[in-house]
Amino acid sequence: MQVARLHATGDIRLHTEPDPTPGPGEVLLRITAVGVCGSDLHWFTEAGIGDARLNRPLVLGHEFAGVIESGERRGQRVAVDPAVPCEQCEFCREGNPNLCSDLHFAGHGADDGALREWMAWPARCLHPLPDSLSDADGAMLEPLGVAIHAVDLGHLKSGMTVGVFGCGPIGLLLLQLARAAGATQLIATDKLPQRLEAARRFGATTIIQAAEGQEAGDVWAATNNRGVDVAFECAGENAAVDTSIAAARPGARVILVGIPGDDRTTFSASVARRKGLTLKLSRRMKHVYPRATQLVERGLVDVRALVTQLFPLSEVSQAFVVAQQRTGLKVVVEP
Repeated sequence: MQVARLHATGDIRLHTEPDPTPGPGEVLLRITAVGVCGSDLHWFTEAGIGDARLNRPLVLGHEFAGVIESGERRGQRVAVDPAVPCEQCEFCREGNPNLCSDLHFAGHGADDGALREWMAWPARCLHPLPDSLSDADGAMLEPLGVAIHAVDLGHLKSGMTVGVFGCGPIGLLLLQLARAAGATQLIATDKLPQRLEAARRFGATTIIQAAEGQEAGDVWAATNNRGVDVAFECAGENAAVDTSIAAARPGARVILVGIPGDDRTTFSASVARRKGLTLKLSRRMKHVYPRATQLVERGLVDVRALVTQLFPLSEVSQAFVVAQQRTGLKVVVEP
């Protein structure tokens, strides 16, 4: 089979490797669609993410769909949860598998991801795709799940004012979820004009060009000097964190979703303290795939419009270059 491995910064190579053999509890998957995530771009441009570093040629890809090719469910199209929690530790037993102390995750550390033609993966992590969803739609359920978890942390209520700071795919999904939850004012900021226009299409009532944190005043003006009830920081930049905190009303929630490239987040403590803000850091997702599937199937969230470029596995290097340029929204590789 063909496999794409990251060897160093900007260096993805195709290899021919043996087809995998499923182990206990696993099935064989034929991979049909893989989304290129912002965290994949951290690996591609920085040879790591956070405190995890590239120490061997790694197969990236954790947003993916496929077809089961072994076992009782053979032939079933599925979306794949890239996280394999142990289900035994105290965090799993408490209902927080995203905080598992022995978590395996596709395309991270010792666990190869989906940028290949075939892979073996636990059957318990495979979620059926309805006929109305395409393979690329199935891959997009993973970032939608991340957005759902962030919204859960934000405790959205009808009539709230919500700010989304950073309008990549996760931010655009958050806008749609906030609208579906009944938010009446949706404010979106980003540096890229094409992403702001996408934010408007996906429900933003106000779009503001990001300018290194200077846009907080525009947010206050747009909310009649009230600020936002919930702020979602999705850019992974300290300027966006500062803006989120500055734009939040006293007593608001600020959800940090973005992943900073230098593994550090800073902000003005006095501003956050005096407002009595609740800050939460969002870690992947919990058991949200059934919810994500229903939201897309019922037309409440549009994931298909986020996919702007498709590449075959043979052009995976170009796919990452295009994703890094951020001229579109979501790049998907189709092995």
